[in-house]
Amino acid sequence: MSGNKDQTSTLQSVVDKASAAISSGIGALTGNPADKREAETKRATADAESDLSHAAAKAGPFTITPSGAAKDDPNRSAGSWNQTVGSAKEAVGGLVGAEGLKQEGARQNEEGKAQEAEGQVKDLGKGLSDRVGGAIGGAVAGLTGNAAQQSEAQRQHDEGKARQRGVEADLQKQVEKDPDFKA
Repeated sequence: MSGNKDQTSTLQSVVDKASAAISSGIGALTGNPADKREAETKRATADAESDLSHAAAKAGPFTITPSGAAKDDPNRSAGSWNQTVGSAKEAVGGLVGAEGLKQEGARQNEEGKAQEAEGQVKDLGKGLSDRVGGAIGGAVAGLTGNAAQQSEAQRQHDEGKARQRGVEADLQKQVEKDPDFKA
């Protein structure tokens, strides 16, 4: 990949894709197979960087990315649990003919959806804030030469990125489960 320390950078993948497009144009103009191969290599590298930048794994209430980890907002887990319990109540109520239990389950399921969405919004906001704050803090620390502050800013940025990628992963699962889902 590129010589960049952070191999998961979305910005770096965009820069590399632009570089690949330029190389591809040069290869098309010159007809040189080496230029065309170089463009394809750059494009593949940029695609890999982009994929890695967007990779996220969920482990309970934690999101882990190649660059960091973050704990989900508690409303996300609680909301998911309320949806599960609500769906179970709704199903049992429907099976045994207990309309009250069925309605209670439907209500709890809807409340769980709202609770989970609230947690997702909080995580997206905090993630964005942490990424921007970390990037600015890292730039300032780089100018002043403060390595400890630069390291802390990078940790803040990476945690924010993990938080955002966790929400994206959850939303993607919801879309795959229900194609009519609207985020």
